[in-house]
Amino acid sequence: MKDTVLADLARQLEQRKSATASESYVASLYQRGTDAILKKIGEEATETIIAVKSGDRKDIIHETADLWFHTLVMLAEQNLGPEDILQELERRFGTSGHDEKAARPVK
Repeated sequence: MKDTVLADLARQLEQRKSATASESYVASLYQRGTDAILKKIGEEATETIIAVKSGDRKDIIHETADLWFHTLVMLAEQNLGPEDILQELERRFGTSGHDEKAARPVK
């Protein structure tokens, strides 16, 4: 059942693209653009770090959920979805992190 949460959320985030900012928080993020979404991800990442440093499991879960949510908003805004990330993680599965990183093209 939990494996459908990401897919269900991705579908809902796509639907929010046609909503108005007054109807939907996500639509308001889309309307403000990529920079606003990235700023929100940065804020949530910082809050997640603070939660981990505090050691409060409930806060860690809450802040990580916020971070994941806003990351999914960013993916949807870029016409990507969780399945794209899961495919990449699956591709990497069983490969040493050192080997995977060494195989990446130099930027």
